[in-house]
Order: sequence, then C-alpha cells, then structure tokens
Amino acid sequence: MTTNSTLDSKVPGPRSAVLDDAHVGDIKGALGTIRLDDDAPRQGLSARLKTLLAIVGPGLIVMVGDNDAGAFSTYGQAGQNYGTQLLWTLLMLVPVLYVNQEMVLRLGAVTGVGHARLILERFGKFWGAFSVIDLFLLNALTLVTEFIGVTLAAGYLGLPKVASVVLAAAIIIASAFTGSFRRFERVAVALCIGSLLLVPIYFVIHPKTSQMAHDFVVPQMPGGAGELAAVMLVIVSIVGTTVAPWQLFFQQSYVIDKRITPRFMKYEKADLWIGIVIVIVGAAAMMGFTAAAFAGTDAVGQFSDAGAIAKGLEDKAGHLVGVLFAIALLDASIIGAFAVSLSTAYAIGDVFNIKHSLHRGVKGAKGFYAVYAGLVVAAAAITLLSTDYTQGLMTQFVQVLAGVLLPSATVFLLLLCNDKAVLGPWVNGPKTNAFTSLVVGVLVMLSLILTAAVVWPDISSDSILMIMAGCGIAGVIVAGYFFLAGRKGTKEDPIDRTGRENWRMPPLETLPKPVMSTARKVGMGALRAYLLLAMVMVIIKIVQTALNH
Repeated sequence: MTTNSTLDSKVPGPRSAVLDDAHVGDIKGALGTIRLDDDAPRQGLSARLKTLLAIVGPGLIVMVGDNDAGAFSTYGQAGQNYGTQLLWTLLMLVPVLYVNQEMVLRLGAVTGVGHARLILERFGKFWGAFSVIDLFLLNALTLVTEFIGVTLAAGYLGLPKVASVVLAAAIIIASAFTGSFRRFERVAVALCIGSLLLVPIYFVIHPKTSQMAHDFVVPQMPGGAGELAAVMLVIVSIVGTTVAPWQLFFQQSYVIDKRITPRFMKYEKADLWIGIVIVIVGAAAMMGFTAAAFAGTDAVGQFSDAGAIAKGLEDKAGHLVGVLFAIALLDASIIGAFAVSLSTAYAIGDVFNIKHSLHRGVKGAKGFYAVYAGLVVAAAAITLLSTDYTQGLMTQFVQVLAGVLLPSATVFLLLLCNDKAVLGPWVNGPKTNAFTSLVVGVLVMLSLILTAAVVWPDISSDSILMIMAGCGIAGVIVAGYFFLAGRKGTKEDPIDRTGRENWRMPPLETLPKPVMSTARKVGMGALRAYLLLAMVMVIIKIVQTALNH
C-alpha cells in the first residue's frame, strides 16, 4: 500500500502540467485537510461541510484582500460625498466579480500553471513580459497604498508611524516565511474574519435601512449633469478597487499552490461566493455608515482620507467606533499587502521558471521569497520617505494605472478560457463568452473615461456621455457576435464535457500553438497601441503634476 508521504512527493505522469512536487499532495487548508488518496464521494451534509472548510481560502482571501486600504478610501469617498446613492454599483459588480474569478479558478485547477506563464506560452514573449512588468509596477505602487493605510490607522490610534510600518512589514514577511502553506492561510483567514469589524460599526451608526435598500437596487447619478465627470471618476474608482488585475494572478496561482483540482470545483465556487458576499457586505457597510456619519455636516463633499473617516465616526458615535474603524483599516491594509505581494512573487516565479510555493521553505524557493520580501521592504521604505503630497500622487497613479490595465487582463482571461488545448472540456460556453465580452466593453469604456479625465481634468459631461454611448454600442455588438458565433460553433463542433472532473491540461510544451486569425491579430495590435498610448499619456500627466507642485 502506498504511504501518504510517498503520495505527497509523487508528481503525476506526462499528461499533467503540474509544475513540481510542491504542487502535489494533500490539500492542507486553514480549516481542514483532504488527503491525496481520499477519493470517496461526499455524501451527507457533514462530509460536504468538512470538504468545504478544507477548500475555503483562495476565493475568500482574494475577495476580502480587495477590500484593502484603497477600497476604504474609495467607499468612504462615495459615502461621504454622495451618501448611499452609488450603492447600486456594488450590486452591478457581483456578476463581474464571479465570472472573472470563476474563470481564473477554473484555469488554475485544470491547468496547474499560473496566469503569467499561460500568457507567455500562448501569446508570446511580448505579452508575457508586458503582463509581468505592468503587474510588478502596479502591485508595487498598490503595496505602497497599503502601507499608507497602516500610517493612517496608526495615526488615529496614536501609534508611532515608523514603528507601526516596520511592525506591519515584519508581520507580512514573517507570515509567509514559515515554509508552511497552512500557517500562512490561517493567518490570512483570521485577517479575513477581522474584516467583519465593519458590521458592528454599521449597526452602531445605524444608517436608514430602507434608503440603503432602495439605493442598492435603483441606479442613480447624484449631482446631475454638471457633476457627471466627478461622479464617473468615483464610479470608475469603485470598479477599479473591486475588480483589480492582481486578483486574476493571485487566485489562479493560489488555487494551484493549495493543490485544488477540478474534482473540487463546486466547493471552490462556493468559497468564491463566500468571499463575494463578505466583500459586498463590507463595501456596502462602509458606504452606509460613512454616509450617515457625515450627513448634515460641513464635511459632505469634502473627502480627504480614511483617517478623517475615523474622526467623523468618532464625532458621530464616540471614540470606540473610531477605534474599531482604524483597526479594521489596519487589518485590511495587511491582508491587502499579503495578497498583492504574493500575486507578484507567484507571477515572477511563473515567468522565470523558479520554484514558487508556500509549501517550500526559504531555502527551497529563495527567489520566490526574495521577491515577496523585497517588495514589502521597498514599499514600507517608500511610504516612510514620502510626503503626504507624493502619497496622494501615488494613490492617484495606482487608481489610473489599474483602470488602464484591467481591460487587457480580462481580454487575455477570455482568450485563455476559449483555448481548447488549455481547458479542453472546461472551455467557456457561449453565454459566458457573451457576458465577458460585454464586461470587457464596459471596462474599456471606464478605462477611457478615467484616462481622459486624468489627462483632461476639464472634460465635459457631453464628452463622457459620447464615450459611454460609443463603447456601449460596440460592447453590445461584440457580445452579440460572440454569443451567436459561440452557439454556431457549439452546434457544429459540440464540446464534449464528459469526464471533465479528471481532465488536466497536458504539459505546455506539448500543446499546439494557438492559431492567430487576422481578427485576433488586429484586435491584439489595437489593444497594444491603446495600452501604450494610454500609459504614456498618464505618465506624462503625473510627471507634469509633480513638477508643477
């Protein structure tokens, strides 16, 4: 009989793309274990619950990690400046969150290969390098915003700035350097539970429930046409902070590192839904209690930062509420830093083919841990050396850069999920393709609006409406095309999904290269041109702003 230790070190045969022995073995989650040789059917509520508890982690962490320091500022700004009138954006984002993250968890479980590696191998060196370079830059800046969140929380709590940043960096590094996936995940899950501190704040402040329910399901644009540009920027910020590029890279690699296979797909989807519910509840609570705390005060429309929100909550309901919010902000900043640093280290490990797994100790994956720790240390140092003005400039740059890059990340995700050589019986159906195409159209529209608003701050409402109308029409046309083409293709060449629970992608080097049609070449060329132009314009604008200051 094969022992468990033998099973842990056994790498599947040549028909599997699993990277190495660190990604094969028992599933050792924060809340349970599933042995590699445990292939019994899950019958009964107790068995299914135990399996779910073992699987929970990737979806929960990626979602709660996105309610980070930047999210606190964005949702706080929406609530302080516009009350609860933008709550409907959260409801609209639920299907976007699910479809995007379901596709990457499917890619991770089926292929055993990280997102960056798949882009490199299936689309060439340019896009592989581009995906890692832009992710590295964006994540490094995002990590700085997490430490800015630490300083704001520490400032409200009366803690020394330098000591707080150094201690936070030490916790973030130490939690990953244990060489134990389970220990890291337990810390991360504990921080996810800590994010629920927002709920008691909501009940203490007690915003009007009927108004929140109405604004959650009835879309509206506060301020009228004269404030459309400002409102659109806040909406774009909400989308950018809720649906971020790093999430795609993080969840796919984390699913692989946790050793989750297609057999447990439905449990991982449940894990994702748990994370989505928590992130939407947290975001709605922040908008709601911030709106109630500042309603009727001179601070309405005068948002500054998350630290000022803590002070506003204190003025409304006492010091304890302000303390709870500051602790929640500190918690969110640390878990955001966990996820952003890890997604970068995973991606670089993918592309440069170096060992990258939390199952390995530092000696077994030196490059992986060096990238992780180096990013954290650099971000902490930049935060301590920067001024309030440069911190605000970096926060703005992160927001804009995420908005510019998000459409391209979703395009590659869509293309990979239609690659039959990669996903076989797990490829997208026509409905998923149509919806994702529509999402890409909306993201492109928001990206264009955000870029235009940064480059031309005085952009008119009419110009914004023209961008929205043009992208909306194009999105509907493209979505319709993919839906009809998908239905036709399915009828002519139906997808055989039998036995897919045991199907894994063959090794990447054995796959046939994807056929680059004329339409795809034109589309990718246009995407490349837009990304380069938009990034150059944004960088020029940021430099001009800094020089003028």
